[in-house]
Amino acid sequence: MKFFRAVMEAEERRAIFLTAISGVFLLLSIATDVAPLGIDPAWGAILISGAPVIYNSFYKLIFHGNVRAGLLISIAVIACVAVGEFFAAGEVVFIMAIGGLLEDYTVRRSKAGLKSLMNMKPATARVQRNGEYAVIAAKDVVAGDIVRIIAGETIPVDGVVIEGATNVDQALMTGESVPVDKVAGDEVYSATTNIHGSILVRATKVGADSTIARMIAMISEAENKKAPIVRTMDKWASYLVVVALVLSVVVGFATGDIIRAITVLVVFCPCALVLATPTAIAAGIGNATKHGVIIKSGAALEQLTHVKRIVFDKTGTLTHGEPKVKEIFLAEGSSLTEEEFLHLCASVEMHSEHPLGMAIVKAAKNRNIAVREPEKFTVLPGKGVDAVVQGKEVIIGNRSILNDHGLSLDPVFADLVTRQNEEGRSVVFAAIEQKVVGALALADTLRPDAKEIVERLAGFRKKLTLLTGDAQAIAAKISQQVGIADYRANLLPEGKMQAIEEYEGSGERVCMVGDGINDAPALKTASIGIAMAGIGSDIAADAADIILVKDELAKLPYIMALATAVSQKIKQNIILSLSMNFGAIALAALGILGPVSGALMHNVSSVLVVLNAALLLKGVKETKDQKQTSFEPRPAYLEEVP
Repeated sequence: MKFFRAVMEAEERRAIFLTAISGVFLLLSIATDVAPLGIDPAWGAILISGAPVIYNSFYKLIFHGNVRAGLLISIAVIACVAVGEFFAAGEVVFIMAIGGLLEDYTVRRSKAGLKSLMNMKPATARVQRNGEYAVIAAKDVVAGDIVRIIAGETIPVDGVVIEGATNVDQALMTGESVPVDKVAGDEVYSATTNIHGSILVRATKVGADSTIARMIAMISEAENKKAPIVRTMDKWASYLVVVALVLSVVVGFATGDIIRAITVLVVFCPCALVLATPTAIAAGIGNATKHGVIIKSGAALEQLTHVKRIVFDKTGTLTHGEPKVKEIFLAEGSSLTEEEFLHLCASVEMHSEHPLGMAIVKAAKNRNIAVREPEKFTVLPGKGVDAVVQGKEVIIGNRSILNDHGLSLDPVFADLVTRQNEEGRSVVFAAIEQKVVGALALADTLRPDAKEIVERLAGFRKKLTLLTGDAQAIAAKISQQVGIADYRANLLPEGKMQAIEEYEGSGERVCMVGDGINDAPALKTASIGIAMAGIGSDIAADAADIILVKDELAKLPYIMALATAVSQKIKQNIILSLSMNFGAIALAALGILGPVSGALMHNVSSVLVVLNAALLLKGVKETKDQKQTSFEPRPAYLEEVP
């Protein structure tokens, strides 16, 4: 991959260098009388920047029947050379080369994410063979093998737990913000992480059938499905070539002056038209970069204006992606205050590496509650922890740890806890000296601006959907809080991708917003993928077309407004360039413009196009149709981005 990037960077530097040399030759041609061996220096620009255009244009015409903008330029260059107008010919191809550089700058893509994902595939596995465990290559594991995975290891296969209990971080696959308890009979996925206990797993899917391998295949396939967007100029090229040739012939016959006919070809050369799209896109990308948004290609901005549905991931996108203590419940008859209860719980979890445990410690620190070093600390994988604090035995964990200690919940407390589960919260119980004294409800936290941003996006007349790997109750709760009516829960990466394909198949272009590795296939499959890179994975960022570097959800309305502004600017540039071209044609037909003055005039239109596009660097504004009056005062980022 490093070699690939080095080659690409070398090619880009070479293109810039050759274009600069072409410009030097043109300056020598117009500013000096230097003509080595009687050859006009403009020939340097013609050969360096023009020869490739001419070759590619005629090659595609002859062997593929493709008519592109370069063909019209090639005809004009050949005609100029034929009558000795070398500077005009060199100038035309030089402007085209600049347009090509601008476009190349906006469409660079990287496949580093796919390689990173491939590197996540475990290389080895500890497999039971002949009654003993041996470390073998993961690719040699077969379905039915018994694999032992110890704490901290990455699970090498898809399978079913047959012995042991643990917690597994499977955010890679499902996006769940907290590790999932796994006991005998539960499924585990390849490339997820075993956090605490040692487990035995019977392999069910290995090699190309494993979840991680299928994810890699899905991303690769989705990448290949994305057809490149054909430039606006190329769509019109076949018509422009015919129109230009006809007008040139008509002017030539009508005036009897071949120079006028050639001038028509020169002024009709679509240099400004070719610059219309890449300059607007480059300016839009420049504006986005200043605001912490990386747009990988001009295609992304062009596609974004056609999006009909915006699809959100939950964890790390609409939420912060980390659990927090939401409520504390004390059992009836408990003599502890909330502060005392949280002090004991945080002391027990002081050395815990479990996200729920760390959230409890953080909650205590946020309340300025001191945490005491536990005298004893034992992790019970898949269940909780057992510790001694201030001489008292304290156990914290799920219902399994209570059952192991013969503890039960009174009906009122049990009903309260059940309601918390229905609201999508994780509940952690605490018992002191074999008596349940309370519980903590934890949940991922919704971003404070999520609801407002969702409503702002609705102002762009887009359908909104939530896709998540979380449980139905959690998905329903989050959807209700942010105002998204359409949601789907319990989705693995393949399920998210299939949902995107379903929407796309019905004729809706989809914009997917996600942050985790599990979102990568969906990000690739959607017409446009937007990654929350602040807390998300590098793979999600590489899979996406647009990256929110600062992890600000509030940038989404800005991106939509920017895409609309860029689209409008492209249309303005096209109208401007065509208007000036037809005006120049009239002047050329009247003999007012010659090849050189005609080339200079159409350069004026090119400059105007670039200046018009550069206005995007100043800022973008939301249109009246996109504004909503239900929120006052309006956020500054929607009124104008400076």
